[in-house]
Amino acid sequence: MKLKKKVTEQKLRGAYYTPDVLARFIVGYFRSNILAGKIKKILEPSCGDGVFLDAINEVCSIKNVDQILCIELEEAEAQKARDKALEKTKVVTGDFIKLYQDKLKDERYDLVIGNPPYIRYQYLDEKQREVQSDILVHNGMKSNKLINAWVCFLVAAVELLNEGGQIGFVIPAELLQVAYAEDLRLFLSNNLEKLVVITFQELVFEDIEQEVVVLMGTKNTTKAKSSATIAIEQLKNLECLKDVNVDDFHFQLIEHTKDKWTKYFVKDVHAPLIEQIKQDDRFVTLGDLAIVNVGITTGNNKYFSVNKQVVEDYELSDIVLPLIGRSSHAHGIYFTDMDWKVNINNHKDAYLISFPNDISYEEYPQKHKRYIELGEHEEENTGYKCRIRDRWYIVPSIWSPDAFLLRRNNTFPKFVLNDINAVSTDTMHRIKFHEGIDRDKVLLSYYNSITFAFTEINGRSYGGGVLEILPGEASKIVLPDLMNFDSQEAKRLLQLIDNAIRNKLNIEQVLDEIDTVVLVSYLGIDKNICHEFRRIWKILMGRRRGRGK
Repeated sequence: MKLKKKVTEQKLRGAYYTPDVLARFIVGYFRSNILAGKIKKILEPSCGDGVFLDAINEVCSIKNVDQILCIELEEAEAQKARDKALEKTKVVTGDFIKLYQDKLKDERYDLVIGNPPYIRYQYLDEKQREVQSDILVHNGMKSNKLINAWVCFLVAAVELLNEGGQIGFVIPAELLQVAYAEDLRLFLSNNLEKLVVITFQELVFEDIEQEVVVLMGTKNTTKAKSSATIAIEQLKNLECLKDVNVDDFHFQLIEHTKDKWTKYFVKDVHAPLIEQIKQDDRFVTLGDLAIVNVGITTGNNKYFSVNKQVVEDYELSDIVLPLIGRSSHAHGIYFTDMDWKVNINNHKDAYLISFPNDISYEEYPQKHKRYIELGEHEEENTGYKCRIRDRWYIVPSIWSPDAFLLRRNNTFPKFVLNDINAVSTDTMHRIKFHEGIDRDKVLLSYYNSITFAFTEINGRSYGGGVLEILPGEASKIVLPDLMNFDSQEAKRLLQLIDNAIRNKLNIEQVLDEIDTVVLVSYLGIDKNICHEFRRIWKILMGRRRGRGK
């Protein structure tokens, strides 16, 4: 692997060892099949110091097991595992991916268990990248530079299972929701008959912020996929595992799509409703109405976003733009000149510096040069985005959008119309409406229970329980089509929303009226469907926010 400055050896190996209680739970799930002799060959592709061997030894007898093969990259850790080795166990020092390519690809196992390494693509050498790409492509998946090593481990593990074989892995919660795992979700739904996913509100591993899930499944025994099921359950912490009976979980038919699995946190009766609204021609997506783009990537928001004092000290007034830099800058659903002046007077970083690129540095005013020199003195220019520019202090792609959508949120994203040609950093997405679109009616179409639910479905849980939504995900948010809705009534409802947000009122009280007027009366949506989507929103939001407590 490639060593990078300031990256620990543990991080490079992706080695974060499984807590004993979690290893015992996973082994316990397969205990009856091990005891019954249905599991003859066991593989652990990244065994570390042997925590799963300990778990097997504690949980069940292996008299009916023929072979346990454990693989570990680090010899010192492999030796610890050997010291715990059970009868019929072989611990091999080596890289699982390389061993798969050279020896294991034609082998088959009845059980694959473990905690694969979390190694980013850039920390793999060229040979590892090549083999990883081959594994993914061979299994009908795309390979790209966002793919982490754990994805490849999981795909290879499923491939190495016998028909009816089982898998139990501890993997990042990214599986449920990130775009780069789209192909993986489809692959798993196509290859595993029964999937169990257990998530945790609290962090499982000490000293790291990575959220994880337990994934357990059974390899397809027939070509038919129509009966494949999935159950996703959330526990508070590892202590709750002792009271878990997977037989009590609620299983539902799995959809063979790349969609996020967060939708399975809601009841299976909601799945048809979600699909029904997606196909309903009374609804559109945000992408049908607008282009959603990332905010301005300055490379150093702290340096380029400044307050009034900095503007005055360095005489920057002729090269700054009004800035909406974060959620607290947006007081309502319109960003007005008054809002901007409030931010200025409250000493917020309400300006974005845009140094001109049509004149040379030598032609810049003296105080502008002094601010650039200050940045260089404090090494503000050393970040990657700044460093790769011809002139590090010139920020590209500065343009004023029609509206903003907050990237990270607590309850729901603020959708804000831009009334003063302001700009935003990458904390906000920039929205440019298609020609002929009524911006007020798009704004109104966002604030309702159905759209809030789809925002949660399309977004992802970020650290601390925050909802993060990226431009591609935002484009898929479902909105009621209100282009023919009465303009005066739209303004009345927007005023209610604006007042609620500015005064930090309970948004649900406003949603009650909007759902009634817009969804029920105007579109003709059954009020019970509106209630169910309100429940979906609150279920997904509650789960997400619970993880941040």
